[in-house]
Amino acid sequence: MFYHNVKQGFFTFIFLFIFSNFQAAHAGSLEQAKQLHDRIAGVPADAQTLTELSELITAGDPIAAAYQVMESPDFYNTTLKLFASPWTNEDEDIFVPLNDYSATVIGIVRDDIDFRQLLQADIAYVGSSELTLPAYSMTNNAHYEALENQAINLKEHLTQVSQSSLNGLPPTATAGVLTSRAAARAFFYLGTNRAMFRFTLMNHLCTDLEPLKDNTRSPDRIRQDVSRSPGGDSRLFLNNCLACHSGMDPMAQAFAYYDFDFTDDADTGSLVYNNVGTIAATGSRVQAKYHLNATNFPYGFITPDDEWNNYWRQGPNQKLGWDQGLTGKGAGAKSLGEELSHSQAFAQCQVKKVFENVCLRSPESQDDLNQVTSTTASFATHDYKLKRVFAEIGTYCMGE
Repeated sequence: MFYHNVKQGFFTFIFLFIFSNFQAAHAGSLEQAKQLHDRIAGVPADAQTLTELSELITAGDPIAAAYQVMESPDFYNTTLKLFASPWTNEDEDIFVPLNDYSATVIGIVRDDIDFRQLLQADIAYVGSSELTLPAYSMTNNAHYEALENQAINLKEHLTQVSQSSLNGLPPTATAGVLTSRAAARAFFYLGTNRAMFRFTLMNHLCTDLEPLKDNTRSPDRIRQDVSRSPGGDSRLFLNNCLACHSGMDPMAQAFAYYDFDFTDDADTGSLVYNNVGTIAATGSRVQAKYHLNATNFPYGFITPDDEWNNYWRQGPNQKLGWDQGLTGKGAGAKSLGEELSHSQAFAQCQVKKVFENVCLRSPESQDDLNQVTSTTASFATHDYKLKRVFAEIGTYCMGE
């Protein structure tokens, strides 16, 4: 009798041990599922969805769980909209209205398009034709604001179109979001079009000009508006101005034919492009802004066209990882967008931005940095599809 009780107690203990561990594991997968959904979709999941995600995680397929979360409309309307919005304005404001730039980011991710096309393709996204919306306009943002104000499901109701069919640019002059109305309004307005180059570096290569300063490059393409002795001290030019402008000005030349023209107020206006045959005040197709303040240094470079050259392929800024299959020079925004988006820095930047968006912190620990490196390599392996990045980073952070 004693032996029987001991034996029964032993098997009861084993059963309870296994059951309690099963419960703990199941509870862990539920918590991970909740974290995964909260971070990727930006909203809580219902009980059935959590159970389905938990089962995939328990079965050892968290990537499939992450892709299931990305079927949620909230991933597009909330997560991706907030993800892309800071790139569309100089203030890096996440709460600006939906626009053609952020809608194009959302559409490219949804359709699993090579994310490098973001800076070079003749592509844009508009609301589906069956919706009751203001028509797309070159002069205002009403179409996209209506999409957002009506809480339209962007997963279901964004349609891919050629950007050239919307804004009248020649297809060869389109460069993805760089030639969107939102980007033009933010970065081509006034100034000297250097802002478009600088904010493209910040938004898509995760670097500003300061870390890229290199005063060993030739100053031969620095424009006339840059004084060679600011405040009467040529050392300032040699040690500071030259270090940025020697690399920036030859590449910003790609935007020489673009401008943004405001009409009545701060909300209306359109992208301007000097097409073949256009003769501007400069006596060429080059926008007048490229010849501003020519007396600052009359012997400086006079921009004749939109041919650009990447001087940073030599020197310390080789660290950006330029694609050796490209020549490092070209004409116009499209080829410059290709040069920038095919860099290693572009790929790594997208991974870092997703990490910050999903993990709600910057990558800091060695494990974090290893994950960024691993996912950057995977990003390339999976044809630069950003959903894959969200899936890998989401599963990495779901246990936090």
